[in-house]
Amino acid sequence: MIGVAVPDRVETDLAAGAIACPGCGGALRPWGHARARRVRDLTTTVALRPRRARCSACRATHVLLPGTVLPRRADTTAVIGTALLASARGGGHRRIAADLARPAITVRRWLRAVRGEHAEWLRAAAIDRLAQLDRDIISTLAPTGSRMGDALNAVAAAALAHRARLAPHVPIWDLVAAVTRWRLLPLPGD
Repeated sequence: MIGVAVPDRVETDLAAGAIACPGCGGALRPWGHARARRVRDLTTTVALRPRRARCSACRATHVLLPGTVLPRRADTTAVIGTALLASARGGGHRRIAADLARPAITVRRWLRAVRGEHAEWLRAAAIDRLAQLDRDIISTLAPTGSRMGDALNAVAAAALAHRARLAPHVPIWDLVAAVTRWRLLPLPGD
């Protein structure tokens, strides 16, 4: 899986050979689509059929996943991010689940997945991205009182810096996915 922050450019970039294979560095070319699926958004359901690409050198295939969604998740990045933000603000999993019309066990699983080591990984990934985009912002990040809050604060700052500098028309949740390398939640089994 390769994350794509700006899906509108994928076809052009693939045709030009501008996307490199993560395995060998060869040029990726269009190779059909992955299976179609539906993903739940905040108020609707989104139809998704990600582009598949094949390396012209090593022949490996890759799915190009837009920032709207995270790998192996039935909900969009916006839904999952909204749940994490509500938790960082002190909301409990049952209340968050009710507000989002999702099963409480699903929301509880998301929140547990981000607590601890993954929250620190998210914070570090966001700080690394901020260091590339705008080092001055790092010193302005104030502690929130929780690991998850600190991580989400850094992720939001990095996504906003990315938007301001490189992608002004890309939805913010797509940039959150890009900043976190499509790991806002760890993959199941990690």
